[in-house]
Amino acid sequence: MIAPPSIPAAAAAVAPGAPLGERMRSARTPEPLAMVIFGATGDLTRRKLVPALYRLARERLLPDSFAVVGIARDELSADEFRERMRAAVEEFDEAPEPAEWERFAERLSYLSGEFARPECFLALSRRLGELDRERGTAGNRLYYLAVPPGIVDDIAAHLGEAGLVCDPESPCWSRVIVEKPFGRDLASARALNEVLLRSFDERQVYRIDHYLGKETVQNLLVFRFANVIWEPVWNRNYIDNVQITVSETVGVELRAGYYERSGALRDMVQSHLLQLLMVVAMEPPASYDAESIRSEKVKVLRGVRPVSPGDAVRGQYAAGVVAGAAVSGYREERGVAPDSRTDTFAALRLCVENWRWAGVPFYLRTGKRLPEKATEITVQFRPAPHPILDTVQGDCPAPNQLVLRIQPQEGISLFFEAKVPGLAGPLHPVSMDFDYQTAFTGISPEAYERLLLDAMLGDPTLFARRDEAEAAWALVDPVLEAWESGGAPEPYPAGSWGPPGAERLLAAAGREWRNA
Repeated sequence: MIAPPSIPAAAAAVAPGAPLGERMRSARTPEPLAMVIFGATGDLTRRKLVPALYRLARERLLPDSFAVVGIARDELSADEFRERMRAAVEEFDEAPEPAEWERFAERLSYLSGEFARPECFLALSRRLGELDRERGTAGNRLYYLAVPPGIVDDIAAHLGEAGLVCDPESPCWSRVIVEKPFGRDLASARALNEVLLRSFDERQVYRIDHYLGKETVQNLLVFRFANVIWEPVWNRNYIDNVQITVSETVGVELRAGYYERSGALRDMVQSHLLQLLMVVAMEPPASYDAESIRSEKVKVLRGVRPVSPGDAVRGQYAAGVVAGAAVSGYREERGVAPDSRTDTFAALRLCVENWRWAGVPFYLRTGKRLPEKATEITVQFRPAPHPILDTVQGDCPAPNQLVLRIQPQEGISLFFEAKVPGLAGPLHPVSMDFDYQTAFTGISPEAYERLLLDAMLGDPTLFARRDEAEAAWALVDPVLEAWESGGAPEPYPAGSWGPPGAERLLAAAGREWRNA
């Protein structure tokens, strides 16, 4: 359930200045369970999953009867796996306190196996049975598929064949978390759903997008629906356009093998940016439960007009300068084909055809090797209907803007016009700013920390439903097909805000991007 930042509803009786752990512990604790991580020696497990689990354990948010089974191909002992995970926590969180780490590490175990072989799942079944007897995990299972998309089919099928998935109506429960990318197009996403749903019920499938675990994204619903001042103006009568930007300064780094098969549109737009679009554009849900919220999100995607070729721009970074350092172009990166047509930049103009948003364009863009690392949503309002001040002051008022910063410095800013002091002072935009770190004490939970806890609690609010995942692919598939049928991405120098086509996308209507 999405709640105000860091403060669950059940924590209302706890003092606002209380430590984060005390406030969160007032919420429901998960039932006993065993969590199985497929791909336990991979980068995602090291960087995100185990550090998040350790933080949950440190804050006493995990049940006493809790265990983790890591599975991967590497031949490791349980002690070697624990040492690797301790090093990961030290690198990506903080050096653990020895006694605290020991309490956590004793919950970790490891199995080596090939995911395509039934023997791996027989060994897993035996291990889970031991944990039920020794640690009281009660037959409850949370499976995390931290593996490449091509392996998901085998794992899902073998889990069902080995009897490792509980019936949804039984006293115990089974849930599976599937990482993005969820397929690479609509056809593969549908096929993947079919495979998963042969072994799992839809209620047991949790399609994860870590952007929905970020505090500012969750707070968007609270911002919109808990504050009466916004709903009257949150529509086409007052809003001129909405811009959603996810910019990165890094290049492809060591991910060329993945990125050559993906590109910016698949990697970022189909998942992260469309999630932000849905939260901004959705109608107020009938209630604050998971299905009501997810149903309203899906309605947004179904209301988007098919994207025409002129409403999509793709680019690829060339050599340039980022943060004062010279960097090579994408085609010169290790592992990238010298004639690659992979998009490292994508921009779209989308139109949501309903009464609230008719005529309001939503501009989405994302790219690598841009000047700033930032994720933000800009809601630009219409200019004053009768700007009398441009004749009185000789200065035309700038439209109001509402900027919601997702990262790196989470916050909200409202820009409006004010007069500079003086007898003939000009107009000047000023801002009212809300900053999370300043407003709230304590450390906010990381996205994976919150999402893992929600999955353990059986709360699917922040996870994509089947129809949502397929609707997102249905929207971008025509663009992908057009790009793959011919032509090359428009080059842009590293350190710029993308190719000229992205500027023309807005300039045709007299608009421009708001750059961080």
